[in-house]
Amino acid sequence: QVHLVESGGGLVQAGGSLRLSCAASGSIFSINAMGWYRQAPGKQRELVAAIAGDGTTVYGDAMKGRFTISRDNAKNTVYLQMNNLKPEDTGVYYCEHRGYWGQGTQVTVSS
Repeated sequence: QVHLVESGGGLVQAGGSLRLSCAASGSIFSINAMGWYRQAPGKQRELVAAIAGDGTTVYGDAMKGRFTISRDNAKNTVYLQMNNLKPEDTGVYYCEHRGYWGQGTQVTVSS
């Protein structure tokens, strides 16, 4: 069992920044990837970024160059630094690990 708790969402103006955190507990495997996904109203959930146990990262095309994912295995926490936010980044951001999901944190970017 894995328990994931996201935090750090909020309302920000376009061009601003937010840093999301996801604290994991339970059967955490540092060798497994952790990821951030988002879901905008009326749209399917999409990959934002993921980081493997060896630190390898992958990003959604729309996030490249603006978002940075990182993880602290000692703290069982994964972070998502989001810069130059755009209104289209609005949505609920979810953390995922080994098929388990957090409850999500809302990010709203105003124009």
